[in-house]
Amino acid sequence: MTEQYDLIIRGGTCVLPWGLAETDIGVRDGRIAALAVPQAVAAAQVIDARHLHVLPGLIDPHVHLRDPGDASVESIPTGTRAAVLGGLATVFDMPNTSPPIIDPASLAWKQGYVPGHSYCDFGIYIGATKTNAAALGAMETGEGVCAIKLFAGSSTGELLVEDDEGIERVMRLGRRRIAFHSEDEYRLQARKPDYSLGMPHAKHMEWRDEECAFLGTRRIISLARKTGRPAHIVHVSTAEEFSFLADHKDIATCEVLLNHLTQIGPDCYERLGGYAVMNPPIRDKRHVAAAWAAIADGTVDNIGSDHAPHSRAAKEKPWPSTAAGLTGVQTLVPIMLDHVNAGRLSLARMVDLMAAGPARIFGALRKGRIAAGYDADFSIVDLRRERTIEENWIVTPAGWTPFAGMHVTGWPQAVVVRGKLVMQDDTIIGPPRGQLVHFR
Repeated sequence: MTEQYDLIIRGGTCVLPWGLAETDIGVRDGRIAALAVPQAVAAAQVIDARHLHVLPGLIDPHVHLRDPGDASVESIPTGTRAAVLGGLATVFDMPNTSPPIIDPASLAWKQGYVPGHSYCDFGIYIGATKTNAAALGAMETGEGVCAIKLFAGSSTGELLVEDDEGIERVMRLGRRRIAFHSEDEYRLQARKPDYSLGMPHAKHMEWRDEECAFLGTRRIISLARKTGRPAHIVHVSTAEEFSFLADHKDIATCEVLLNHLTQIGPDCYERLGGYAVMNPPIRDKRHVAAAWAAIADGTVDNIGSDHAPHSRAAKEKPWPSTAAGLTGVQTLVPIMLDHVNAGRLSLARMVDLMAAGPARIFGALRKGRIAAGYDADFSIVDLRRERTIEENWIVTPAGWTPFAGMHVTGWPQAVVVRGKLVMQDDTIIGPPRGQLVHFR
């Protein structure tokens, strides 16, 4: 029998843009060629997805893979292995590396390095600084560039633009949506002398309080209105911000992190110590409830992990010297599937937040949905499989997860990237095949 397709996925319950349907998917030349493929049609490879759900390739639009940097903590090869083992088909990587991705030379290095080293498809953020605003307009349309990232707070060195004049200059020199870390640097620094070395880790949520986040977000949205430049507020963490952003959807999109949906302060600090420290901080039950309400009413546009690994030594320093940032790219999908099983959101809403949402926000072409002509990216999951997250499963060299010991229902079984099976049953298949994502 003549093979009409390179790959057919048979028997799965597929999450299509118009609803769930049990259908067979035909793939040719890395794209989705057909749905409802007849049984008599042959393919070079067939994946049996009976009793499984086939999702569009899931995207984590907020990771820090530390490359270039310290490979003993993370790298593009290790971080993207973690991504596909965790059920992801694409990641967007932040620019605060060493050296940072802030100029044409550093961007060109990363554009050349990703193919051949990444196990999944890949988007690149470029970093805004106080001196590179004039170059960003040309760089933001470069191959594989998902967005500019601007740190208005909680950064060091060149990647901090905390003043309104500097932020406005960046916003006026370009046109694509800018991603903002919007904690207010002035409030952070003014409050810093109130805290001393060795204080409890729970002080982190007190220092970087609700007003620090809300003030920063209000400033960014004011400048977005003034300049007409669309903004994307990453890791929104407070009830006040969610309520505010719901009134500004014409100019702003927003993200919530898995941690701000799953972990609750101050309990997490007492249990995990430095392994609960991240920016913005994990907050109390009121803000967690507000985050879920913002998912339910559509205020939230995407979910990310903010995967930001550090060595154990850096995480175990006394607060506030504790390195801020948590691992998460490998655990994002299993824990979100557990939230689906717990009834906190539907599987369709999860796909909207983790596939269609990121593709829409950043203009990723042919990503985010199962439909003819789109890239043949699939995250195939078993909604009924129960498993405990263990650190011996984590492949990030840092070697730890704040979710160790968590029992979840729902697990990634396979990942397909542009028609190639790259992970199945906890096993990486083949060499790195990831490519740069094409953006509008």
